[in-house]
Amino acid sequence: MSIFRRTLTAGAMLWLGLGAAQAQLPPLPATIRDAGVLRAGVRCDQPPYGFRGPDGGFAGVEVEMARQMAAYAFGSRDKIDLQCVTAENRIPQLNARRVDLLIATLGITPERARVIDFSEPYRWGGSDLLVRRDSPIRVLDDARNRNVIMLRGTTQALWFDANWPGMSTMRLNTISDGLQSLIQGRGDALAGDAATLIVIAARDQNLRMVGEIFALSDAAVGLRKNEPEWMAWINAALSRMKAENLYNGWIEAVVAPEIRQSYLDAFNAPRPPSR
Repeated sequence: MSIFRRTLTAGAMLWLGLGAAQAQLPPLPATIRDAGVLRAGVRCDQPPYGFRGPDGGFAGVEVEMARQMAAYAFGSRDKIDLQCVTAENRIPQLNARRVDLLIATLGITPERARVIDFSEPYRWGGSDLLVRRDSPIRVLDDARNRNVIMLRGTTQALWFDANWPGMSTMRLNTISDGLQSLIQGRGDALAGDAATLIVIAARDQNLRMVGEIFALSDAAVGLRKNEPEWMAWINAALSRMKAENLYNGWIEAVVAPEIRQSYLDAFNAPRPPSR
């Protein structure tokens, strides 16, 4: 039996042992209930949170969160319509009602809070720089006069715009495009979620992380403005996942042991300091 399946079995057993008061969630909003399926926007290029597995299917910790919400809502993890979103189009997809929620490496920022609502945070996340092994960039400040690659609509882009205005940047749509540009030498560094860059650096010995965390933020589920019933249900579902200790099992299923601790910390430990 796989680690992932054992985790699901353990989670199901724990759920059965919960008291009725703890297990119960608020009523689903009528629009969600009547649809009979949960439409979730997830990342497809951000391992380990959302990515395409070897079989081309959806995989990752946030993907499993969405499937678990479908199980809570409709009694089946298959009652889910997963849709790939990018950093740039995820909020427009939500507000255009193409998805019901975003579980898509979405950091809480004041700019985003003006156009969508956020659930309670379920983890924190920091940013870092990925560079070529022989790069002269050793600390974050070394990148000030370099060409830094980043994705449109990310917390990294917002951080650089606020803190280093006017610097040279390359704005792309996907992490795979950014990685290819870095390897080809079209940029000097790739700014991204540290959790994703750790995975990339572990797979390619020609790359390394700078190792200076910046733009720390809390990740949360994104919802449209003024949906209080849906917000109450989402927050209760997140609380239940935490009580059932599901996050750690999902992390163990997709993250190699040598880099696993940083992900476990993001879901369980207090936020560290950062720039």
